[in-house]
Order: sequence, then C-alpha cells, then structure tokens
Amino acid sequence: MRPPVSHHRPAGGATRHTYRLLIVEDEKRLALSLAKGLTAEGFAVDVVHDGVDGLHRAGEGTYDLVILDIMLPGMNGYRVCSTLRAAGHDVPILMLTAKDGEYDEAEGLDTGADDYLTKPFSYVVLVARVKALLRRRGSAGPSPVHTLGNLKVDTAARRVFRDDDEVTLTAKEFAVLEQLVLRTGEVVSKGDILDHVWDFAYEGDPNIVEVYVSTLRRKLGAALIKTVRGAGYRLEAPR
Repeated sequence: MRPPVSHHRPAGGATRHTYRLLIVEDEKRLALSLAKGLTAEGFAVDVVHDGVDGLHRAGEGTYDLVILDIMLPGMNGYRVCSTLRAAGHDVPILMLTAKDGEYDEAEGLDTGADDYLTKPFSYVVLVARVKALLRRRGSAGPSPVHTLGNLKVDTAARRVFRDDDEVTLTAKEFAVLEQLVLRTGEVVSKGDILDHVWDFAYEGDPNIVEVYVSTLRRKLGAALIKTVRGAGYRLEAPR
C-alpha cells in the first residue's frame, strides 16, 4: 500500500480553474511550508516525500505543475524528470536543489526541467516562477473543454452540458467526474479517486465512491462510466 499523499485544498468556492500542483520534497518542514503558502495563493497542492512515489503521482497526468527536489530517497529528481519526459509527459517541472553551479543547473535542464531554483530561495521568487510556468503552459496547453458524445465537460469553468442543457453537479460530483474525464479510456481505481477527491485522512466508508459514480450515471447516462470489476472505473466516449 502506497503512503498517503498530503492534500492541501484552497479555501473558498471560486468557480475559476484551480491549478493542481505536486510537491516532491523529502524535507517535510519545507514541503509543508510550501504547500501552505501555495494553497493560500489559490492552488490545490499534493505532497509526497520520495522520488518513486513522486514519479508515480506525476505520471498520472492530473497535475498542472510539479515542484521537484533533486536529492530524494528512492529515486533522485534527475531520474524522475528524465523518466517522465521519456514517457511523453510534458507537465511543467520546477526543480529545487541544495546544489549550486552551472553544471548542476545544466544537468537539471538537460533532463527536461523547465526551470530551476537553488536553495535557499525566495518564496516570492518561487511563486513568480510557478505562475510564469503555468501561464506559459496555459497559452499552449490543451483546451479545458472535453467532449464525449453529447456531453461537454469544462474543467476550467467546472460546468457540464448534456446536449445544450447544463447538468448541475455538486462540487464532489464534479471532482469525481473530473478524475475520470482527465483519464478517459483508462481504468481509474477507487483508491485514486479517494486520494484526489477526499482528504488523505478520510477514514469513512470507501464505498462512498460508488455512491457518487451511481449519481453521475443517473445524471449523465448509465453507459458513460463502466465498472471494471476489481480494478475501478473507466469513462468511455460514446461511439
């Protein structure tokens, strides 16, 4: 069983797109400090503390940006970055390291990192770099509107339309749907949905996911979400 991911969600109920960040940093005090600060800036932040788990999480393809330390247990940041790039993931990566010098910076950028900060760094500069990378990503990134047959899901505006009629979803219902939409055609496990939609410390009935999937089927069409027995759920675009 994988260790839990620390989730930090922005306060408020704003409807604008909330960028999702992943921090891969083994210095837990620093990671918590960064997560709290970036959450206050309006980001949704997840934190892991080793390279192997960081690679797994970043490889899910649900993050808008990864803040990646280089000196990590399990797998260093260079290897995490190069493995993600080799697998075709283009998520922006901001590298953090205690190392210094042109050679280390060049090595980080050569492995596919988009930017680089040496510790100790200014938090204000880090936030500026994050926002710059997200702006760059947004100007060239894919459309937030996903079309599946007669269904349109706008992950930026957090609105869903069936034909021309808007379907009203609760925040949790939309969050579950978003996890499936972002990985259309793939099997998404119940555990992954719990990790991303509910707090990592959630100790209630894991079958709560089934309740929300059932509600989504009722509102959006029973054939849209397939159950893969023993594995999870798969959202399929109608043929």
